[in-house]
Amino acid sequence: MCIGGNMGNPTGDFQSLFDGIFGKQKTPVYERPKFELRVLSDMLKDLSNIPILHWDRYAFSRDPLDGRVSSEEREKYMQSSWECGVEWADKLIKEYGNLSAEKLANILGMEVEYPLLPESSDRVLFAEFREPNNIRIYLDAINKAKKYLEDTDVKEILGEADISDVLLLHELFHSVEEKHKKEIYTKTEKIRLWSIGPIHYNSGLVALSEIAAMGFAFRYSGINFSPYLLDVLLIYGYSANEASGLYEEMMELAYDR
Repeated sequence: MCIGGNMGNPTGDFQSLFDGIFGKQKTPVYERPKFELRVLSDMLKDLSNIPILHWDRYAFSRDPLDGRVSSEEREKYMQSSWECGVEWADKLIKEYGNLSAEKLANILGMEVEYPLLPESSDRVLFAEFREPNNIRIYLDAINKAKKYLEDTDVKEILGEADISDVLLLHELFHSVEEKHKKEIYTKTEKIRLWSIGPIHYNSGLVALSEIAAMGFAFRYSGINFSPYLLDVLLIYGYSANEASGLYEEMMELAYDR
């Protein structure tokens, strides 16, 4: 899931509400900034032109350690994490065949639930993995997005993609991570935060897991667009203003390199 962070531009104030497609969003207690309202299909079309590996700045903008990662390191992490997700999708397809997302979840021993809303009413949540074997896909956001999926221009970009399957596959990767945390790249790769002589402290990076989960969902589902587009689609169902602001942030981070 994408984790919220300071956006460093006029859109920065709304990350506490919309942290990303699979992140936790809290209800704001301040005046919302206003953005130029945009047509959903126009935003999705622009975002679909962003190369897959150019989502690194957006992905890392949600990582608490973003400021500790250089642009060169970020690009390397993006590629390695994406390849990790793709590799594990290919492994599972080879082992079990090209199962549906739900059948894959079942064979991996996951319990999948589809409640309308999270138990806590103070946040908007699209999906989550709960250790050890529970995944919840919250239908409120999906239901709100359905009407837009019938739009001809939106369908041209997203095709017949099943949004709930993409969400499920993303969360399935996190379960795979936990089962293979001693060997999987997203868990073994660390960043050195500090060292004093022989003493040092290393930390993992949240962004690596989220990027790999996107790569996994992308590969396994067979969609031909970056899953990051769904951030804007699902947020649009709640607020065209917030989605327009997020679009502006995504475009700036992708092209101001």
